Amino acid sequence: MELMLRQLADALQARGWMLTTAESCTGGWIAKVCTDLAGSSVWFERGFVTYSNESKQDMLGVKAETLAQYGAVSEAVTAEMATGALRHSRAQVAVSVSGIAGPGGGTVTKPVGMVCFGWAVNGGVYTETCQFAGDREAVRLQSVEHALRGVLHCLDMK
Repeated sequence: MELMLRQLADALQARGWMLTTAESCTGGWIAKVCTDLAGSSVWFERGFVTYSNESKQDMLGVKAETLAQYGAVSEAVTAEMATGALRHSRAQVAVSVSGIAGPGGGTVTKPVGMVCFGWAVNGGVYTETCQFAGDREAVRLQSVEHALRGVLHCLDMK
């Protein structure tokens, strides 16, 4: 993951951009790995840990209607989380994540290991849902890695 973080740091610095995170199931892990890299204050702006639905609404402006209609673990919510993180920061790119890391909490339609992502950059919002295997820590680690790879992909597209 360190190589990917260095690539991310280089790509953000080359553009003069900063990253913000909006995390639910990862509980700040994305922000933690970003700030583990010395010099990250140049490209990491801030992180929001919005574990509850209320915090998603209060801190990021996620609509109650979106939560009610789609649930917290949905691409609709992660899209609003990512755009809200940009709106409430000075960053130019945002990543959001919400999922069911387990061991409980899964349903037939939203099983354990289901994680939704959102990336917002330059007025565009991209979302994706993944199904990860393993225990709680494995699901969360895979989510962190996928979120960061997605940021790199967004930067490559711009």
